[in-house]
Amino acid sequence: MTKPHKPKTDTKQKAPKATRPAAPLDRNHEKSAPARRSEGRDSPRILYSAAAEKRPASPGARINRRAADRLRAGHLWVYASDIESIETGTGDPPALLPVADSRGLLLGTALFSPASQIALRLVAREAMDEPDWLKLLEARLRAAIGRRKPLLNEETDACRLCFSEADELPGLIADKYGNLIILQRLTQGLLSAGVRDTCARVLREELNPESILERPDPRMRELEGLAAPELAPLWAANPETPTTSAQFRLNGLQFHFDANAGQKTGAFLDQRANYTAARDWAKTLGLAGKERGRALDVCCYQGGFAMHLAQVCQRVSGIDSSRASLEVAERNLEANRARLTAEVDWVEADAFQILRDWSDAGERFDVIVLDPPAFAKTKRAVEGALRGYKELNLRALRMAKPGGLLLTCSCSHHVGWADLEGAVASAAADARRRVRLLERRGAALDHPVVLNLPETEYLKCLVLQVE
Repeated sequence: MTKPHKPKTDTKQKAPKATRPAAPLDRNHEKSAPARRSEGRDSPRILYSAAAEKRPASPGARINRRAADRLRAGHLWVYASDIESIETGTGDPPALLPVADSRGLLLGTALFSPASQIALRLVAREAMDEPDWLKLLEARLRAAIGRRKPLLNEETDACRLCFSEADELPGLIADKYGNLIILQRLTQGLLSAGVRDTCARVLREELNPESILERPDPRMRELEGLAAPELAPLWAANPETPTTSAQFRLNGLQFHFDANAGQKTGAFLDQRANYTAARDWAKTLGLAGKERGRALDVCCYQGGFAMHLAQVCQRVSGIDSSRASLEVAERNLEANRARLTAEVDWVEADAFQILRDWSDAGERFDVIVLDPPAFAKTKRAVEGALRGYKELNLRALRMAKPGGLLLTCSCSHHVGWADLEGAVASAAADARRRVRLLERRGAALDHPVVLNLPETEYLKCLVLQVE
């Protein structure tokens, strides 16, 4: 393993000071955008009881017209700044609160998060108590799993089972890796024993895993004011020695998963279909023959794109700043040697610096994949993020051979399609290269986009031919 630069601790790459955007946002594909709190608002945290002059006579929240219109249009969030009055009763804050508009007309029932700027997340359009909510939770979780089961087969036994708001279960994430399931409860209103037990029972009955583990998200714990989950499995076929690691399959390739390591719930399942797209486009464009076939996977994490490109290319290099991630990538490489044609090497380095060095040195590649972390945590960070995306794409375009393939991604919800395409077009102009758009792609089908919830569309992937 070559090491031209000092190791860095972050799994994904960051820009140098001259072009660095806002600090990367950890991903999903996680990249889990629907469960993410909205940033950039100056509203105070909601207290357990209202400070407003008028309070509802019983526990509940009244919201302003802007928030009410948003809920009626199909969205599920109410920000703390949009609450006119709130009454939570005495004692601990409730998990569920009825939500009404400023006239007192009921809009539904929401999960309550007193420490979050997203204070309310609607789960029903009618009044609902906890027993009714648990029945609805069970029905929706079973429905979400049922929509994913057709995606599972001999070639792929890993997917996202539940995608938060996209499955009408705000803050709930469940991922399957072979015989292991990872659950995340990312809002205060989901932390009850009833929710935990219902989720564990449904997952066990529907999928019969070896273990169901709950894995914390440190950033969401801080934003939502959540307590750390219990370390013990929610369920294990063998309670004395529960399964905490697994080998799972994506598109016929083997990947390692360890519940005690890695980002988010462990792997970026949202890129699964884009892995095969990169491989298939390289083949379609004739970039996989002996005369060509040199590929580069930038911000490779545990080698998802690199492994798929190694099925058709002659030589593949993967760059990441995390030694731990590259060690897992090497294990994945060993597990798939018999199915790969390429010589593969891993480079531990900062992406911005090494791409600058390599492009200045005249390195050239037939296929380049850029899969950086989310650079924009807030709308205010978009301008800096776009500078970072432009810099990465500029360096990649200077290294792409004529007729080569560039697959460039963004997992920043706040960076829209026009923003990303504009950054790449500007980079192409500076590099004096002409790029032809072959395809626009998003997340895999287990990460659905709901039109009324723009936050569910976060992953964007441009497939380009460089001329």
